[in-house]
Amino acid sequence: MNPSASLEEHFHRNFEERGELGASLSIWKDGVEIVSLHRGWRDPRCNESWSAETLAPVWSATKGPAAIAFLLALEEAGLSPHDHVSRIWPELLAARESSLTFLQLLSHKSGLPALSPENRPHLLSHTDVIAALENQNPWWEPGRGHGYHPRTIGFLLDEVVRRLTDGMTLGKYWNSRVAQPLHLDFWIGDFPARILDRLATMVPPKLQNPAGEEAPFYRELANPGSLSLAAFASPSGMRTLGEINKLEILQAGLPAFGGIGTARALAKFYQLLAQDGVFDGVRVFPSRVAATARATQVSGPDRTLLLPTAFTGGFKSDPVDNRGFKIRSLFGPSLTAFGQPGAGGSHAFADPENGYSFAYVMNQMEAGVLPNRKSLDLVDAMYGR
Repeated sequence: MNPSASLEEHFHRNFEERGELGASLSIWKDGVEIVSLHRGWRDPRCNESWSAETLAPVWSATKGPAAIAFLLALEEAGLSPHDHVSRIWPELLAARESSLTFLQLLSHKSGLPALSPENRPHLLSHTDVIAALENQNPWWEPGRGHGYHPRTIGFLLDEVVRRLTDGMTLGKYWNSRVAQPLHLDFWIGDFPARILDRLATMVPPKLQNPAGEEAPFYRELANPGSLSLAAFASPSGMRTLGEINKLEILQAGLPAFGGIGTARALAKFYQLLAQDGVFDGVRVFPSRVAATARATQVSGPDRTLLLPTAFTGGFKSDPVDNRGFKIRSLFGPSLTAFGQPGAGGSHAFADPENGYSFAYVMNQMEAGVLPNRKSLDLVDAMYGR
């Protein structure tokens, strides 16, 4: 089977059978973009055509670029991912009373996936959120066990970068030090008004039909006292998915879920990681940064998502069973692949073993905390499966 023909077939099937509104697919291999597909509409009224240059909010797919910005800021400051967070942020209770490292912070092991209900300011109030995190008792012993930090990890990483760079936000660090020099069409806040005519409108899911392994998580979301609910509500604000379209949210530079970009930009970013930090024969960032992004740090039961997850230094990887086989394949067959999906269906990853990088960006969201078949069928087709 011709993989390119199969990819195009699956891509169009998303529109013809699965209700896709607008989407782009970009695949790179060995430093070159080998697939670029786009189709559909930027808006739910189908007035504005979707192109390869269309930008879309990608929710948690923002966490990948944010992690690299964080690691590069550590490098620039002469710090190691294994250094203690308390070294530069002694006010953080979870770090002060433990040996929490920057690497553990990146791999969702800090014990701070949520804020207590009485200690939950609005997400647009950075100062108040940082004070709340500093005073929050961790939900488990920092560095032991893990649980996805859907919102709080962005504030934790952002505050560290601000302290390392004399006040520069993580978003501005990414935009100026990484995205602009590499000509990546991906912003974490602070983007120019001229790009607004390329920005897609996100449409919330039409149906709530989570997959079987996600059922325990969704049951806990109905439990007012659950950690799962608290994590996705901390900090407060953004009670509906449609609020991601508000410019004040997108311009705020929220590193956990506030990025906007094209599929091509995300796939090019991950191609850098697939090529060990080298692009077009030029070393863009140190090999050790790519190694930290690639190496799995924790795998097992996730206290927030209530299913097995695995995290590298800032990214997700596929968890494996006790025989070393993948429990699920979000990132293809390679055990070295890693990436970060976003709520609703965006998906991006690097596969260093095979030289691939992949990104799917869309605006018709689907229910679920894991990528859905719209992107996963494309991943399978990329590998000829």
